[in-house]
Amino acid sequence: MKNQPTTLRFERNDPKDFFKTLNKRVNDYFKSNNIAKTGGWRIYLKSLVMFSLLIVPYVLIMMLDISDWYKLLLAVVLGLGMAGVGMNVMHDGNHGSFSKYPWINKLMGSSIYILAGNVFNWKVQHNVLHHTYTNIHGHDEDLEAGRILRFSKHAQWFPYHRLQHYYSVILYGLLTINWAIFTDFFQMRRYQKRNLKYANCASPTRQWIGLVVSKIIYFSIWIVVPIGVFGIVWWKVLLGFFAMHYTAGLILSLVFQLAHVMEDAAMPLPDPETGTVKNTWAIHQLLTTVNFARKNRLVNWFTGGLNHQIEHHIFPHISHIHYTKIGEIVKKTTKEFNLPYNEYKSTRSALLSHFKFLKKMGMQPVYANS
Repeated sequence: MKNQPTTLRFERNDPKDFFKTLNKRVNDYFKSNNIAKTGGWRIYLKSLVMFSLLIVPYVLIMMLDISDWYKLLLAVVLGLGMAGVGMNVMHDGNHGSFSKYPWINKLMGSSIYILAGNVFNWKVQHNVLHHTYTNIHGHDEDLEAGRILRFSKHAQWFPYHRLQHYYSVILYGLLTINWAIFTDFFQMRRYQKRNLKYANCASPTRQWIGLVVSKIIYFSIWIVVPIGVFGIVWWKVLLGFFAMHYTAGLILSLVFQLAHVMEDAAMPLPDPETGTVKNTWAIHQLLTTVNFARKNRLVNWFTGGLNHQIEHHIFPHISHIHYTKIGEIVKKTTKEFNLPYNEYKSTRSALLSHFKFLKKMGMQPVYANS
């Protein structure tokens, strides 16, 4: 496959005014109900619950003289808390939809540091690349998994990909621990080399200092303090640390994969000469994004509305608290304009579709660059 243009652009001509119509309807919903697009009291209450899931088990592990098996179980609960804070607090904060106050958004977005991540890297990868170039091979890094997994028919195939629908789930659990140890350093180097940034981000030197300092603090909290201050045996600390991260990594990986690496999600390429993507940006989001379990209250609550990826991708600056309501507007409007609204009724059906797609991508291509 030829190298793709480094700069892409979407079609601007929307003869039916789909996005203009949809945007007006969603804005009218908030105006007529006199509600803000941010999270309000509900997201503050949810944040309290999610931070409790993260902090309380940590304190109990450090302070209580209980069985190691109970501590391991608490480490799993810590992983649930990590995933919960990431999806419900950090995500909205870094999209600027948590609060109407920028400083609160920045504070909540900074919770990524206690989850092993980095604000700069996350905003570049997620806000800039993923939300702009969704499912475009070579531009959306969420489709990249080195050579070990093949998420797109445009990616290189290797014989071991035949088994990826089996071994992928094992690798998914390594997501956040990989962030903590390797990914952030590689990403920062790569993004700065490509001069990728976002508005009001710090200078490259300050970014590197912040990354190193945050990693020292992170590993001190989760590893040095339990061993050095509370005297927990080192291998038990590392086992609990791994259990926490594996739980969080598995949840986060699956939630994000069910939104884009699916049978119904398109993976278009831009024109090789002009770099033009076939559709307008909004329609591109409809084609490349999938919802699941949209009417399941527990899934809606715990995933921070990330099962409403269609709504999130079209309106990333609206808090996930509102996705269930505006989802009905989006679905109705897509139907009127004869556009797709990809969704799976349950998490189970979405999981089956994802691993079926992985199996398909693992098959040897019939011809090169298919």
